[in-house]
Amino acid sequence: MSRRCELTGKAVQVGHLVSHSNRKTKCRFLPNLVNVTLTSDALARRVRLRVTAHALRSVEHRGGLDAFLVKAREIELSQGCRLLKRDIEKRLAETAEPVAA
Repeated sequence: MSRRCELTGKAVQVGHLVSHSNRKTKCRFLPNLVNVTLTSDALARRVRLRVTAHALRSVEHRGGLDAFLVKAREIELSQGCRLLKRDIEKRLAETAEPVAA
């Protein structure tokens, strides 16, 4: 299992820890990943994801998983989230059919 957020794509970064004497030692900066269960209102089911704490706050700020995935770019999402996004978009398109005049 990779250390990558399924919603934002944030992954491990590599850098240096720099001491007071300016000595540099290699270091890996790991994302703060959390296993969560989020509810999709459009699909009426729960989804288990491994996301960063920052992404979890973004999901809550945007108004839920459905709103977050609709606005998210496909490049950043994992394969499972891409399929979930397509299912949500299909379901939202079905419920918001245009009214014939």
